[in-house]
Amino acid sequence: MTSRRAFLTAVLALASARLAAQDKAAKVYRIGVLEPVSLQANGANMEQFLKGLKDLGYSEGNNLAIEYLSAEGRIERFARLARDLVSHDVALIVTSGTPATLAAMKASVPVVTAGVVDPVDVKVVQSLERPGGNVTGMAVLTEELEAKRLELLLAIAPSGSKRVAAIMDMSNPGFAEAWKAMQPAATRLGMELELIDVRKPEEVVRGLGVAVAHKASAAVVRFGSLTPGARRSITDAAAQSKLPAIYNSRQFVEAGGLASYGVNTPQMYYRAAAFVDKILKGAKPATLPMERATRFELVLNRLTAHRLGLIIPPDLFLKSDQVIG
Repeated sequence: MTSRRAFLTAVLALASARLAAQDKAAKVYRIGVLEPVSLQANGANMEQFLKGLKDLGYSEGNNLAIEYLSAEGRIERFARLARDLVSHDVALIVTSGTPATLAAMKASVPVVTAGVVDPVDVKVVQSLERPGGNVTGMAVLTEELEAKRLELLLAIAPSGSKRVAAIMDMSNPGFAEAWKAMQPAATRLGMELELIDVRKPEEVVRGLGVAVAHKASAAVVRFGSLTPGARRSITDAAAQSKLPAIYNSRQFVEAGGLASYGVNTPQMYYRAAAFVDKILKGAKPATLPMERATRFELVLNRLTAHRLGLIIPPDLFLKSDQVIG
């Protein structure tokens, strides 16, 4: 009798374990992704994000479903798209950039950002250590970043970077903070900055023309996510105007731009996956400290420098993460 009872107990335990395993396997986490650009244009970043999730035990088609919505470069679409994601019962929304994050934070679900500029200053969170609302994730702090970008421009084009055009989309609160951070750095470096406000991708090319007309001898170009074609138009316009320009992402240099300095964006997406995991396991964004970007990259285009008649200092080549051309 005892052995029969033990046998039945073992059978029931095994059945319960199988049912528990089936319940666990049946659990599918649905998350939304709200981006400025299409999935195809965001491929490298999303690849790292999915890798980060896979390393934590999540995979699409198994226990993860992702709904990706793009504003296609139009900021005014973010609010509606965020509402659409909420209506599809996502557990949380992943964003990139300040406009997308500001729109998503008005939703009734947690938000993980793969990168937002100066989140305290743009009122996305109360503090990095204790966000206090429904947003957490990766933070980019501009003061040191913008100063470094101007220093690099001065090193690359020392004789022509005293009057610098800052071509920026000032409708983006993150870039407005970047502009504030640039000014004391420019004063320290003996630069004269001129702000040229552009609101649409096609206006960036016009902005480069304005910079030349105003006798600028170099430029810093800061705009949100762009299509490959738009980036190529901008770098072509900079080349035609013979204007040394530095950008915030390597994609511009790959499109023919002179130089870029900025965060390693794919790494930011990889790290964002850890925040997603914690929230899905019950953590609250309000008490989940944000993480500062720590990996930055300098990318140079040797061929573009040659065409502009510039000699990039050897030490910059040694410090660069990649040299193209």
